[in-house]
Amino acid sequence: MSIGAGIALIVIGAILVFAINVDTSQFVDLDLIGYILMGAGVVVFLIGLVFAFRRRSSEQVTRTVDPVGGERITRSETRTSGDGTV
Repeated sequence: MSIGAGIALIVIGAILVFAINVDTSQFVDLDLIGYILMGAGVVVFLIGLVFAFRRRSSEQVTRTVDPVGGERITRSETRTSGDGTV
C-alpha cells in the first residue's frame, strides 16, 4: 500500500511541477509544493520497499510426552522473504 501511495505522490508532484502553469506566486508556489510532494513520494516508496523485502522469521516448538520413550521436542524455524520460503 505504501508503494502505491509513494507513486501517487510522485505523480501528483510531477503534475504540479511540469504540467500546471498557473500564476499563483502571490499565495503559493505550486512548483515548490510539487517538489515537496515528489520528495515525500520517494521517501514513502523507499520505506515501502524496505518493509516489503524485510525478512520475517517464526519459530514453532512442539513438545510431546511419550510414556514409553520420554519427552520428545520438535523445533522448526521458518524464514520467509518477499519471494517465498527460504
